[in-house]
Amino acid sequence: MMTSNYSDRASPSNQVLNRESETPDRKHLAIFLPSLAGGGVARAMLYLSEAFADRNHRVDLILCQVSGPYLDSVSPKVKVIGLKGGTKWRGCFHAVSADFGALWSMLLPIVLSSHPPKTIGYLPDLVEYLRREKPDTMLTAKTPANLIALLAARLAGGTTRMVINEQTSLSPIIKTSKKWRWRFLAPLLQRVYPWADEILTVSDGVAEDVASLTGIHRDRITTIYNPVALTQVQEKARIQVDHPWFPADTLPIILGVGRHVPQKDFACLIKAFGRVRSVRPARLVILGEGRIRNELEELAETLGLTQDISMPGFVDNPFAFMARASVFVLSSAWEGCPNVLIEALACGCPIVSTDCPSGPSEILQNGAFGPLVAVGDDKAMAEAILGVLDHPLGQEQLHARAREFEVGRIAEKYLQLMSTN
Repeated sequence: MMTSNYSDRASPSNQVLNRESETPDRKHLAIFLPSLAGGGVARAMLYLSEAFADRNHRVDLILCQVSGPYLDSVSPKVKVIGLKGGTKWRGCFHAVSADFGALWSMLLPIVLSSHPPKTIGYLPDLVEYLRREKPDTMLTAKTPANLIALLAARLAGGTTRMVINEQTSLSPIIKTSKKWRWRFLAPLLQRVYPWADEILTVSDGVAEDVASLTGIHRDRITTIYNPVALTQVQEKARIQVDHPWFPADTLPIILGVGRHVPQKDFACLIKAFGRVRSVRPARLVILGEGRIRNELEELAETLGLTQDISMPGFVDNPFAFMARASVFVLSSAWEGCPNVLIEALACGCPIVSTDCPSGPSEILQNGAFGPLVAVGDDKAMAEAILGVLDHPLGQEQLHARAREFEVGRIAEKYLQLMSTN
């Protein structure tokens, strides 16, 4: 991993040498993210950055914050560039300067918000990066990064091709978020998202949601599922688990993975587990961290399940747990394209999932690779878990489905869109 702050830029002589060494087919690709915080989006973008670099493309990974648990996983072929942050007001001035006609749509979600997107302060330095480095294409992921990148491209001018990737269904967030700036996001998306050269989503459900929110014609939005690096995942899956309940020789283990936030609805999973345990002995492991951890622990205690539930926090290698669990459960109220389902398939772990918007029904092919249950229905979830424990799908079936999401296949689809003139 090559690292630099954008204030420490390459000398002109080095830039000339780099350009002279590039082949005609070699592209300069930039990937822009807020950080490498633990989660499926960061992991998916890291898979893609390495795949692009392995195909001899020059890849910059642009981060607002050079931090996160996946930082050590960046390929040595990828250059990490940290942007310089600035004040909210300087960032807002640049945002409004990009399109004065968008002022009214920016007022509530950005300019007047007491907690605007943290990425706004990095907008001026991202503009400078685009003006100086002139990448052929910039790929962004997650809504705040998409908006800031499109504003930066408008200010920078130039010919950089802008490809934005929406990773989740936004409608549930807009309706339920306690951050009121989200409630006023749709008009800004309607104004700014059409500036993108390509709009990607990670499932058809997300594509339909984006089209509905923005008024952008569905034909302008392309679905490319998130990738999984099968070889890496399966190698990590073979590593031993440092947990007293593994290997699960005696009791079946139910596994959940994700941030402890309301979206993931681990409360439903805990209640479902209580129903399962009333029928047969079992254990539940939930990997991850988040702001409602205490609430989940209190729920487990109230239900008398504490002795059979383990919440060890964030782990670097969830795949080793997936490979040894009896069943993996996604309990989310909404998603985009839940990478953990693809990774569980790659690890050969049988699956139960909510039929939430969006992604699970597409990944599991309407239940062919794991039963789908209604969001929030802990009784149906418990029945599905018991059914999978009694009659799990074979690992080869699960592995075969995972191969459809292999990073090489997905990277080629990305490159085809990113390289189109």
